[in-house]
Amino acid sequence: MQENRRIQGHLFGAFSVLVWGTTFVSTKVLLRAFTPLEIMVARFTLGFLALLIVGKGLMRPQKRWHEGLFALAGLSGVTLYFLMENIALTYISASLVGVIVAAAPLFTALIAAVVLHEKLSKWFFFGFVCAMAGVALVSLSELHFSPIGALLGVGAALVWGVYSVLVRQLGHMGYRTIPLTCRIFGYGLLFLLVPAVIEGFPSGLSVWTQPVHLANLLFLGLCASATCFVTWNHAVFLLGPVKTSVYIYATPVITIVSSALILHETMTPIMWLGTVLALGGLILSEHREKEKTTA
Repeated sequence: MQENRRIQGHLFGAFSVLVWGTTFVSTKVLLRAFTPLEIMVARFTLGFLALLIVGKGLMRPQKRWHEGLFALAGLSGVTLYFLMENIALTYISASLVGVIVAAAPLFTALIAAVVLHEKLSKWFFFGFVCAMAGVALVSLSELHFSPIGALLGVGAALVWGVYSVLVRQLGHMGYRTIPLTCRIFGYGLLFLLVPAVIEGFPSGLSVWTQPVHLANLLFLGLCASATCFVTWNHAVFLLGPVKTSVYIYATPVITIVSSALILHETMTPIMWLGTVLALGGLILSEHREKEKTTA
């Protein structure tokens, strides 16, 4: 039974990251016509409505103080993470953003070690060093490198670590995945209303209904948000935030390949080497964890 739960958790984590690795490209396409904030509001409105329908309404928290945890999860995992990520994409390439966000497992592990008292093996850190070496190589090969874009990417990785740990805590409290994710999305959208009202939505209706824009918005809202947040949160419930976050190391591989195919972003030998190192970090960390479990 435990082995089945572990396999299920790995499958959910891998699926989520496989889809999320392509969202950088999809967002980059939409940024040609929309602002980062417009994309976020449209994306999470679609995701929230889908989860609201599937979950048959909003659930009620078990205790009043749990609302604070829901709000913090929405602020970190939805509002701040995607604001930083989307704005970073306006400064640097989708490939580099994907690689920088791969730093999320370190922040997740450190926060989990402090808050959840989870033990970190030396192999996890070996894998991290390997993956971050790949991040450094890809960063150095970026022709239009921007410190602002890089800092925003690091900030996104940090708040994602906070979100992952919060989701694990809420899962331990007995909340089911779909209602939990729906409530988190609700708070994320609520926090987005403030900058949305200030900025406004200047894009006309004709822009929103263009097939390429509509397809990318539906992909981001229904698949990458509603579906993948549910599968990711469930993976965190089954594996824990540290083990699940290791899959983020695979994001650069997916992002760089999809960026090269769709956006025609240049792939240099150094970028390929960096990608291999990033993927090597995932394999190293995960392989050692499996050996330990088997023993």
